Amino acid sequence: MTNYSEYLSSVFSLNGQVAVVIGGTGELCGAMAEALASAGAKVVLVGRNAEKAAPRLERIRAAGGEAVFIAAEASSKAALETLLADVLKAYGKVDIVINGAGVNSPTPFLEITEEECDRILDINYKGVFFGCQVFGKYLVERGEGGSIINLGSMSGVVPLSRVFTYSASKAAVHNLSKNLAREWAPQRVRVNVLVPGFFPAEQNRKVLTPDRVASILGHTPMKRFGEARELVGATLLLAGPGGSFITGAELIVDGGYHAMTI
Repeated sequence: MTNYSEYLSSVFSLNGQVAVVIGGTGELCGAMAEALASAGAKVVLVGRNAEKAAPRLERIRAAGGEAVFIAAEASSKAALETLLADVLKAYGKVDIVINGAGVNSPTPFLEITEEECDRILDINYKGVFFGCQVFGKYLVERGEGGSIINLGSMSGVVPLSRVFTYSASKAAVHNLSKNLAREWAPQRVRVNVLVPGFFPAEQNRKVLTPDRVASILGHTPMKRFGEARELVGATLLLAGPGGSFITGAELIVDGGYHAMTI
């Protein structure tokens, strides 16, 4: 008979794990990083700006967690290879990877320049692509399993207006994640997509005009935006032992937005 009391005590425990959070200086991934640290993981916050990381590092350490910041450009494979080497030098291993760097733009479709298109695809898609290549290769070759969580979007599930390139980039992330989940399941490397609904964050505030807010809330059964802390449970499930048989999933956290039609 399974001892569920013992099992449940370890479901959300990440003691001894090392987590790399790319995009960890942002609001949503920063909250996810705090959750990982609170569950016992040693956390590496990855971004461009050390100043943005400082308050998050302070909160993690004040709560008794362990975290460091390493600067890296998410869309550069060479930079991510250097990042992996730095993490291995500091901690000896990597167990959990969150690919969450992202940018957005409300530019009307016919006005999107090639430069803007390339910039968004480079960060949102190529950043995840290269993150999976670099860290996935390490996890597969290590042979001890691991968890990769890619940040998706409701716009990768259903088309949303005004964010054309962003939507395309996130749809590609969803597709890539499912392909890699299938590919790496035999090596116990799980790849899942965490899909936030509407959470006010730095990258989407510019598109949250009053009319758009009214439209979003009218289409959300819970009638509110999400709060960053509401991604914590999903993060720990996908990262830890509780999600050991979950791969290729799109875990939607959206207050019911995707379930609403008329």
